[in-house]
Amino acid sequence: MPSPAGKRQRLLLVTASLILSVLLGAVLSRQGRRADTPKQHTLRIGLSFDTLKEERWQRDRAAFVKRATELGAEVVDLAANSSDIQQMRDVESLLTAQVNALVIVAHNGAAMSKAVRLAHAAGVPVIAYDRLIPEPSLDFYISFDAVAVGAAQARYLVSHLPTPGRGKIVRLHGAKTDNNAHLVKEGQDKVLQPLLDSGAIEVVHEDWVDDWKPEHAKRIVNAAIAKGLTFDAILAPNDGTAGGSIQALREDGRDGKVLLTGQDAELSACQRVAAGSQTMTVYKPLHLLASRAAEIAVAMGKGKPVVARGEIAVESAQIPAIFVEVIAVDRANLTKTVIADGFHSQQAIDAGR
Repeated sequence: MPSPAGKRQRLLLVTASLILSVLLGAVLSRQGRRADTPKQHTLRIGLSFDTLKEERWQRDRAAFVKRATELGAEVVDLAANSSDIQQMRDVESLLTAQVNALVIVAHNGAAMSKAVRLAHAAGVPVIAYDRLIPEPSLDFYISFDAVAVGAAQARYLVSHLPTPGRGKIVRLHGAKTDNNAHLVKEGQDKVLQPLLDSGAIEVVHEDWVDDWKPEHAKRIVNAAIAKGLTFDAILAPNDGTAGGSIQALREDGRDGKVLLTGQDAELSACQRVAAGSQTMTVYKPLHLLASRAAEIAVAMGKGKPVVARGEIAVESAQIPAIFVEVIAVDRANLTKTVIADGFHSQQAIDAGR
């Protein structure tokens, strides 16, 4: 166990043994810390959410709690309703509850750097879940590969335009405060930039969507329509912003007539994909991500070393990281991906038609 001063060690693990069922390969890792608190009968994991209003995060929570409980841990979770101030209060409450490890889904990654330092002062390791916290002392990061998500969206859009490889698009970006939004954009740029440079693809309108909210996405698409702009597709970063875009298109009588991307494979989005209103979404196996995160949190809460397959740079530090693969989904492969995995049932998707 690290000293009360909170010093940690990175361990280069070269053993072929798997410490956790989710962890493959041997790369840089950090040793988990434990809070110097009175002994508890049950290991306690703190889980701080930005929000639980979206279906996606409710699924993450359910899968995380299920796996942590199977491993004998208790989960205490709080949601901040997209407030930086509330999320900091939530972290303080979880630390007061003497959690052994803390998992944070940050509303604003930069604002949560203070939360990481506060947890470390209490000897508690911190895992950033799906949204990076740009704090060099962060213990672990687990997410889907957001760059790969953006690339998958852009590749699909380019290849499915009315004239493949050519067209005019409206481009929406996620919340500026969310590092994932920038990573998704980075992935899209890798695909789009050569086509933008050649003039094959033209972005006629683009903007950032505050807090990823559908109503803000609707406002942006409404603005494009009000300007009389013509466009073949909307590159929406997730299913929520796709939903807002559809509302604007429907008001203009163009629902289902414009190629539209998404992300998260939410039930409403899959229903729209089946119906033809939304062209595609990106399926991210949430149960796998959440289960892995729970296993990592339990291990770190016990002070055990954790192996990571990769790492991510934060300033001069290399943070141990795991990235889970994603799948582009449209009407053609909806059955053999989302439905086959049990993420949504055929009956639930059909109910939206």
